[in-house]
Amino acid sequence: MLNTAVKAARRAGAIINRASNDLDQLTVRAKRENDFVSEVDHGAEQAIIDTLLTAYPGHAILAEESGVTGESEYQWVIDPLDGTTNFLHGFPQYAISIALLHNGVPTHGVVYDPTRNELFTASRGVGAFLNDRRIRVSKRAKLKESLIGTGFPFRDFSHLDAYLGMFRDLVQKTAGLRRPGSAALDLAWTAAGRTDGFFEIGLNLWDIAAGCLLVTEAGGLVGDLTGEDRHLQSGHVVAGNPKVFVQLLQAIEPHLTLPLKA
Repeated sequence: MLNTAVKAARRAGAIINRASNDLDQLTVRAKRENDFVSEVDHGAEQAIIDTLLTAYPGHAILAEESGVTGESEYQWVIDPLDGTTNFLHGFPQYAISIALLHNGVPTHGVVYDPTRNELFTASRGVGAFLNDRRIRVSKRAKLKESLIGTGFPFRDFSHLDAYLGMFRDLVQKTAGLRRPGSAALDLAWTAAGRTDGFFEIGLNLWDIAAGCLLVTEAGGLVGDLTGEDRHLQSGHVVAGNPKVFVQLLQAIEPHLTLPLKA
């Protein structure tokens, strides 16, 4: 199953790479404020779905652009282009994210960066890999020395004040915050030890299902803003190596409002 997901991701990556050479020719529309979709998103998504369903015609699909199709204990969760805004601006930080859920639990995950040809893969109980090389979360023990990834609210601003409080405190308590613009890659980079932790509010399942599996299989921890195992349902995510994860939660806790705690 993982090999099929890799095949699907590479096919989508080829479509995205070709399109990146002619960005001014693309048809783009706004789904809602600050949330865009292009013909490349749709083309890449269809290539992924076709590849997966050819191999597993009985499986269900949850895809960002086309929604839910089919019913099965196996469901593929697909983001064909995580970081569309970056892509449309020629900012080379975006990825394809594919995860397989078995009865709601992520069992395989692929995050593919087509600009760098970096393939992050994970299978439950097997470990996490970058281009077939085993990866592990960082060993950094102190938040003050850590580089933390994040994502700014860009679509739903209902938790903006809480987020800005977290940001203000963590700017002062870390070695730095980074906001590259693709949650799937942010999580993959945490799994690879390039960042020591990550947090974001209001993500979708297709943004994080593969990346969260990468982090846990690389020896890290993932939870919601209170550390509970509800991040796939809430879309509020904290991830990191075990020591930084705990310190991130402690820094975030004073800024949690009731909706974020739920």
